[in-house]
Amino acid sequence: MILAADVLDLLDATITNIAAPTITADLGGGPGLVQWLGAAYALALGVLLVPGGRLGDRYGRRRLFLAGLAGFVAASLACGLAPTPAALVAARLLQGAFGALVIPQGFGILGATWPRDQIGKAFALFGPAMGLSAVGGPVLAGFLVDADLAGLGWRPMFLINLLLGGAALFAATRLLPRDTGDRSVSVDGPGSALLAGAMLGVLGGLIDGSAQGWTTRPLALLLLGLAAFAAFCHRQRTAAHPLIEPSLLRNRGFAAGLTLGVVAFAATAGLLYVISLFLQQSLGRTPAGTALGLIPLTLGIVIASIACHGLIHTYGRRLAVTGLLILLAGCVWLTLVVHHSGAHTTSWALTPPLVILGIGMGTCFGTIYDLTIGDIAPTEAGSASGSLNAVQQLANATGAAAVTTVYFHTNGTMSLLVVAAAVTTCLPLTALLPAGPQKEQHH
Repeated sequence: MILAADVLDLLDATITNIAAPTITADLGGGPGLVQWLGAAYALALGVLLVPGGRLGDRYGRRRLFLAGLAGFVAASLACGLAPTPAALVAARLLQGAFGALVIPQGFGILGATWPRDQIGKAFALFGPAMGLSAVGGPVLAGFLVDADLAGLGWRPMFLINLLLGGAALFAATRLLPRDTGDRSVSVDGPGSALLAGAMLGVLGGLIDGSAQGWTTRPLALLLLGLAAFAAFCHRQRTAAHPLIEPSLLRNRGFAAGLTLGVVAFAATAGLLYVISLFLQQSLGRTPAGTALGLIPLTLGIVIASIACHGLIHTYGRRLAVTGLLILLAGCVWLTLVVHHSGAHTTSWALTPPLVILGIGMGTCFGTIYDLTIGDIAPTEAGSASGSLNAVQQLANATGAAAVTTVYFHTNGTMSLLVVAAAVTTCLPLTALLPAGPQKEQHH
């Protein structure tokens, strides 16, 4: 059921990439709603992942897992019944918040209950399952939207969580071991609040400026967000139990990998959103047709991720450079195709660059993660992993908002060039990464 909960989270993180145009056509909300649908979920998940893990340590992982999963199902129901854009965005925020309670507990429960020599076998199941979910989520969403079950349009893609999440919850209540937690564990509430305020300000400014024009309000939101982020950074230096261990940020390899990850994850999140919007708004694809059109890219991600798992010990950070160069080549190729053919672009023309993009993404993602924690101390592993996962989610939210802002105000070609420029800035940072991963983390 731990694996099922993680699959459920990934499905809900990706389904709105496909369904956003259909949802906005039904509820209104325009480009702003398109941007908030994915950003709200990733924002709440990213801000609360690290505190969610600490709450599990404090109050018991089983208790937090069950509460988070029950809340996730309830929030999914709220998404499926949402009558307005504001109600849907609020429900997506709740989904992400409850997801942040579930995910850290699952890995903690595995580590505490499985024999050390068996944990590698348990985690080996996650890669293929996550890959299939990355492919299956958009495809499922596309077909559910096109099926228009009971005349409900896009709503069943959220309501299906009542069945999937309900089954996982029933199994969890019977199978998860009980634990009492440790009341001495501290949670940095003020730090979490400052980070949430910072991200809400930045995202709110980007999305409001994109939808309504760059008036005083979006600029003020951006400034407030940046001020909150400065306060968050100060809090991390002075708090007794900060969200990110200060020693991690003093580690050159980790700091470089964290920065590289922010830019790379933000660029690719925005790229995936823009490709989906282009297929539907410019090429007139249905949600199901869009989902099928993205299969070459997602298959490339899965294949490269599996292949690179065994190569990273041999090639180290050279593999990260290779992945970024492949990603850049795919982005340039797709830009040329879109610029040349525009609304007349065919599936045959799109397939090769999408496959290349998928291979580049699959080569980069796991490689960057493993290299970033390549030379940290074993005692810092938990904090490092939680920080990286949180940063990835926040980068996804920011990147989707920023790149779609460019897309809505210019065109597909310009937004792709922005992504290509972001990927290019990542290349020099690879020289600062550790030469290879920690051998102790591979089984």
